[in-house]
Amino acid sequence: MLEGSKIRKLIQNRPDLRFPFPSRFADRVQGQTITALSRRAKYLLVHLSGGHVLVCHLGMSGSFRIETTAMTDNVPAAYEKNRKHDHVILHVGKDTDADTKVIYNDPRRFGFMLLIKHDELNLHPIFANLGVEPTGNTLDGETIGLLFEGKRAPLKAALLDQRLIAGLGNIYVCEALWRAGLDPRKSAESISGRGKRRGEVRDRLASAIRDVIRDAIDSGGSSLRDHVQTDGSLGYFQHRFATYDREGEACMKTGCHGQVERIVQSGRSTFFCRLCQK
Repeated sequence: MLEGSKIRKLIQNRPDLRFPFPSRFADRVQGQTITALSRRAKYLLVHLSGGHVLVCHLGMSGSFRIETTAMTDNVPAAYEKNRKHDHVILHVGKDTDADTKVIYNDPRRFGFMLLIKHDELNLHPIFANLGVEPTGNTLDGETIGLLFEGKRAPLKAALLDQRLIAGLGNIYVCEALWRAGLDPRKSAESISGRGKRRGEVRDRLASAIRDVIRDAIDSGGSSLRDHVQTDGSLGYFQHRFATYDREGEACMKTGCHGQVERIVQSGRSTFFCRLCQK
């Protein structure tokens, strides 16, 4: 929908979010065509025809929503809520399209936007040290073994280390470790190295990570507090959590009689079942 559209106008309603907006932000973006949309780790990348990339991070409460002229007389109630937090509005459209608004809303203002030259993107400090992507076939058991070699940190911490694997968050790491049957407290290096069994464990973990991300996308994400989809609707993956935020409840794994526990690792809540996660 957005690829190939021109940004006809940019409205900036405040000088900053977590960081100040790029200098002359509107002037540099208006008139540019969106040539591609992509992502890297937790960043949304909007590739522009002028050779720059608009880098967007949602922070804790940021979200994009899309409004079209067809919604003028039928605006969903979710759109009307918190309009005072609409900080950036992009008017976009193809020559034959009606005007479409892409609106960035962020009550807590922990998100940010940057403009980076396309050929300098991978050299920028926020991207230069990012690890492999967790989706697709890039992250497999063999790669995990190489990344975790000599890493004495707990599995949970290693999976959250953006320098190793880019883009995994606390919720989905808890869910992936449960699916893989791995104790979040054991060291990362304990599943590295040679041996058929360790190889099978790594393959199982890689598959669990991909499956959790795929299932979350299919469910529209997790709406715990602020997350909504671009059409204003909520995500529903939180209704499929097996461990996260289920402290004291029975483990959902078939044949397991344990219960979900909560511990704190590096200041973050970890939910797991010690009976089936070894």
